[in-house]
Amino acid sequence: MNDFRMPTQIDLMWPTLRVLARTGGSASVQEISKEIAEIMELPDEILEERHSDRQSELDFRAGWARTRLKQIGAIDNSQRGIWSITDRGRGLVSDQQVREQDAREQGNRATLRPGRAQDSMDLSDQFDDQTANERSWEDTLLAILKRMEPEAFERLCQRLLRECGFTQVEVTGRTGDGGIDGVGVLRINLLSFHVLYQCKRYEGAVGAGAIRDFRGAMVGRTDKGLFLTTGHFTKDAEHEAVRDGAPAIDLIDGMELCNLLKSVELGVKTRRIEKEEIVVEESFLESM
Repeated sequence: MNDFRMPTQIDLMWPTLRVLARTGGSASVQEISKEIAEIMELPDEILEERHSDRQSELDFRAGWARTRLKQIGAIDNSQRGIWSITDRGRGLVSDQQVREQDAREQGNRATLRPGRAQDSMDLSDQFDDQTANERSWEDTLLAILKRMEPEAFERLCQRLLRECGFTQVEVTGRTGDGGIDGVGVLRINLLSFHVLYQCKRYEGAVGAGAIRDFRGAMVGRTDKGLFLTTGHFTKDAEHEAVRDGAPAIDLIDGMELCNLLKSVELGVKTRRIEKEEIVVEESFLESM
């Protein structure tokens, strides 16, 4: 694709099926997004366009593409967010076939729900098996994190790393330690890794320059780095983090940060809410 046009939801349906077919029948959302970008030869301008602070426009549209593929029975997803191709999906062998199936499905939906636009799907049809409330907690959390004082955010990241298994976690940023906000030790089986980390509240994108500066502060001190942010990383930043010949830096963006906090229940709690259901007691009425 060389015209730099943002793919539509429908444009992304066939590439999604192709990705699942060539990855052995299943893949995570992240794997699907990466493979789609390669298959469609999408430029950085398209990949970096944002829909919101926590999601690119391409990922947003790809999510709807997965929803539409699920509606026609071509793919399915597990509770762990892994998507897989179905027998029906394997039977679709061209972009045209996928478009025809989608048009038929949307036509049926329009008949059943007159007056609704094609893309005005019920919230229950939203992608990645999430409800509106499940999506909104991330926006709420990110807004709170961005309002935190720098020292408070550093303390939160320190606590998060401890909850994730790090030991000897210290905050050093307040001493002007060359861009390093903290240090910690992560032990995996018999091996221990000395890790330097940086945690920054960003409204938008973290560029390659910030990654290079962080790596420069790491030189001679450790080969392991971790960069946490409330924002997102540009493609150049992601490439710089794993550049050949340089120490790799692991990146945690705003969405991953939210999910990490949720997984260790740090400032985020999951509560089960029972739904009220009205049941007509037929046996009682018949006994009157």
